[in-house]
Amino acid sequence: MRGTSRASFADLTERLTAGGAMSAATATRLGDELFAVVGLLDAEHGLRRALSDPGKPEAEKGAVVGALLHGKVTRRAEDLVVAAAESRWASPGDMVDAIEQLAIEAMVLAADTDKGLDELEDGLFRFGRVVTGQPDLRAALADTSLPADRKRDLLDALLDGKVTAVTLRLISQMIVHPRGRSLTAALDLCAGIAARRREQLIAVVRSAVELSAAQRRRLAEALAASYGHRVHLNVVIDPSVVGGMSVQIGDELIDGTAASRLAEVRRKLAG
Repeated sequence: MRGTSRASFADLTERLTAGGAMSAATATRLGDELFAVVGLLDAEHGLRRALSDPGKPEAEKGAVVGALLHGKVTRRAEDLVVAAAESRWASPGDMVDAIEQLAIEAMVLAADTDKGLDELEDGLFRFGRVVTGQPDLRAALADTSLPADRKRDLLDALLDGKVTAVTLRLISQMIVHPRGRSLTAALDLCAGIAARRREQLIAVVRSAVELSAAQRRRLAEALAASYGHRVHLNVVIDPSVVGGMSVQIGDELIDGTAASRLAEVRRKLAG
C-alpha cells in the first residue's frame, strides 16, 4: 500500500485490538466476519467504489456501512468496517485489501491467544510444501470451476487433525477466495502477518540432513542476534544440498552449501 493507504491501514490495525483483549473464539469470529465483508465488497464493485470514493463525505460512507452490516455482524466488526469506509485510500482495492489483512490479523490473534503461533506458521509452511510437490492437487485447488464446497471438503480430508482449526480456516479462505493471488503468495501473506504479530522473521533453511533441536536453537539464536528480531525456522530437507545449509530471509539468501561452492568453482573454470 502507498502513502495514504498505508497510514489508514496502520490506524485500522491499532483499532483491531483497541477494544481490549479478545478470546480465541471472539477473534476467530471477527476474522470470519471480516472475510465475509471482503467477499461482499469483491462481488459488489459499485459498493466498493462508493465506499472508497474520496469525494464522498466520510459520515455518509460510514452510514452506508452501518445500515448494511448492523445486526448482521458483531459490533467490533461493524466498527472496523465503518472506520475503513471513513478512511482515505489510494485506490478502491486498497480498502478491501486492508479489511482482508485485518481478518488475517484476527485469525493470527486467535492463534496467539491459544499459544498456537508456531503451529500456525508450521502448518502454513508444510501445506505449501505439500501443494508444491503435488501438481494434481495444486491444479484441483486452483480450478475455478470446482465449487467452493468441494474444495473445502478436499481440504478437510487432507488437513483435519493435522493442523490447528485456525490454520485450516486460513488455508480454506485463501484457496476458496484467492483474490487473484497464487496459492504461494496467499500463504506467504498469512505467514508474514503471523511473523509480524510477534515481530519475528521467517527463515527458510535448506539442509541435506535433518537438524537436531539443539542445532535449530543455535541457528535461530545466531540469526536473531544478527537481524535484531526473533527468527522462526522453516527447515526443508533438500538432497541437492551437498553439505552445509542455505538460509533465506525475505529476499536475502545466506548460502553456505557445498553445492553452491562447487557451482562457483565451475563458473570460474568456465570463465
